[in-house]
Amino acid sequence: MKTLGRHFVADLHGCTANLNDPVFLMTALERACEVSGATIVDRSGHHFSPYGVTAVVIIAESHLAAHTWPEFRFVALDVFTCGTTVDPRAAFDLLRNELGASRIEVREFVRGILPDD
Repeated sequence: MKTLGRHFVADLHGCTANLNDPVFLMTALERACEVSGATIVDRSGHHFSPYGVTAVVIIAESHLAAHTWPEFRFVALDVFTCGTTVDPRAAFDLLRNELGASRIEVREFVRGILPDD
């Protein structure tokens, strides 16, 4: 089966990391890119008041994004990679560990299923 990408969508509950620290969150996403072999193109983030962070790393192969709710110790995580040179599982595993979740709900989607020619 030929596909264009893999997409991990995860809800991380009971996180022990400081979810209100935008530098920590961006650094974790950047490290996830590094271990997965992704090429960072750009970064963006926003620190909400009084708390919560959204961080996005755009990669040549798609994107990684995290949205935090520190008051609920919750992170919505999105890891989408295209092609075969990046390992999205490695990125997801690093982020899961860095965020210290006690419960994880993750779904993996295959994106862009192409017909066999």
